[in-house]
Amino acid sequence: MIKSVFARIRFWKGADRIGPDIPTSHWKLYFPPLMKKLCKSKLEHFGTNSEVRPGAYIVGCSQISIGANVIIRPGTMLHGETSTLNRSIIIEDKVLIGSGTHIYVENHEFRNTSTDILEQGHSQARCVTLKKGCWLGANVVILPGVTIGENSVIGAGSIVTKSVPDRAVAAGNPAKIIKLL
Repeated sequence: MIKSVFARIRFWKGADRIGPDIPTSHWKLYFPPLMKKLCKSKLEHFGTNSEVRPGAYIVGCSQISIGANVIIRPGTMLHGETSTLNRSIIIEDKVLIGSGTHIYVENHEFRNTSTDILEQGHSQARCVTLKKGCWLGANVVILPGVTIGENSVIGAGSIVTKSVPDRAVAAGNPAKIIKLL
């Protein structure tokens, strides 16, 4: 029992992630100076005046770049790659990310119907980019390889499977462009 406790603590200290499942550091998100120090130490880049709110998860921190004046709300999941890309998620300046948003850079493989999905591994990671000034409403899902254009808006609850151009409003499942600004 003691060995497993110490093994878990070692994992928490060395994990390339931030979130409620890492109790040795998650508490720091409640205190802005400590949150900034934690994010600067874990993320590839963490810009001025950006915030990661308590309850957010960031996996593969070392491959994620967050620009200046970015807000990442509770319940958000940034699921970056930890090994194959130089940067798996790029979030430019002044991006707003609503609560419960999920961003993924890879997915499970499903090529062989006679083999369990669990045993088929993952697809190759593809970078996700959120351009300057975009806004993702609550509970948005962004899938691998998607770019959200500059000053674009993604409606709450949308599932984005394809890139969205600059100054567009997109919503739905799958998300479709409903307005160009």
